[in-house]
Amino acid sequence: MATTLVRPRTTSTPETARAHKALRHLGPNWYASVMGTAIVANAGATLPYQVPGQRVVCQIIWALSAAALAVLLTARAGHWIHHRDQARAHLLDPAVAPFYGCLAMALLAVGGGTLIVGKDLIGTGAAVAVDAVLFTVGTAVGLVMAVAVPYLMVVRHKVEARQATPVWLLPLVAPMVSAALGPLLIPHLPAGQPREALLLACYAMFGISLFATLLMLPLVFGRLIVNGPLPLALTPTLFLVLGPLGQSTTAVNQLADMAPQSIGAPYAGALGAFAVVYGVPVMGFALLWLALAAAMLVRAAREGMGFAMTWWALTFPVGTCVTGAAGLARHTGLTAFAWLASALFLALLAGWLLAAAHTLRGLAAGRLLAAPR
Repeated sequence: MATTLVRPRTTSTPETARAHKALRHLGPNWYASVMGTAIVANAGATLPYQVPGQRVVCQIIWALSAAALAVLLTARAGHWIHHRDQARAHLLDPAVAPFYGCLAMALLAVGGGTLIVGKDLIGTGAAVAVDAVLFTVGTAVGLVMAVAVPYLMVVRHKVEARQATPVWLLPLVAPMVSAALGPLLIPHLPAGQPREALLLACYAMFGISLFATLLMLPLVFGRLIVNGPLPLALTPTLFLVLGPLGQSTTAVNQLADMAPQSIGAPYAGALGAFAVVYGVPVMGFALLWLALAAAMLVRAAREGMGFAMTWWALTFPVGTCVTGAAGLARHTGLTAFAWLASALFLALLAGWLLAAAHTLRGLAAGRLLAAPR
């Protein structure tokens, strides 16, 4: 008796088809929303001034960033599975490829927040384990992207000097985020070489990001001087320049805190002095750039700038300046830096509320996941 093999048919419901279609244009730039949310919690919890209930609010925002990261990682995995052609096209697009650095920074920011405020909810042991995983993966991804994206720009992307934007800095800033958040794990390592190794590894990543930024930043500023203002939708990306400035200031202060328990004299004292000697001038330049970027943003708003996902550039970079100023307040004892950190945090909070509200509205209307025009 002959048997007939019947293959089960795969059915695709309209809901599944719509979900797959929505994922097609979900780019790596969406990780900026996770970074921008996590930095609100991290910066708010480390401010020199605390008000009742502030830490609880930071815990809620951290939990929101962790949930957003989980959802986005799942959605991006679906993007690579169902729309691999589009994912590869993103890597070959010089306007999109730099945003792959945001993946690393999102992992690092949420991981750091787990140890800063998340430990209150899940316990210190679990927080250390979660941060160790996210820090390791985020650092690995960040180092790969710091090499891969510039390589693609040289070999595959066809770019001209007039196309330079602060977005080009994104894959180069990721190692600096590792340098700033790595010190959180140092007290949880055995004393001796493990602590010293992580400390010096963070300084190495500080150098990677700093010198790469010094190579790229003149291209960005030169483009502004020679070719004029950025297109309206890209104007908020001017705030991305604050990222390596504020994050490097944060890094040297965080590393200086951990130096006495990680490395012997005379280096521990020298690293403490370096935090102030480096951080104060860089924070001064950050404030200069902040004023320039804010003036350009007001100009763009007057000319009718509409909402785009680039508005998330108003969050994470400003947040790094908050943590940088807070670190300088801690090491100098100056009230002026404490007030500066608080003022910048208010600006960060305003930028986050603005970007988050417009993002939720755009998602509800279906505009943000539609095909680019």
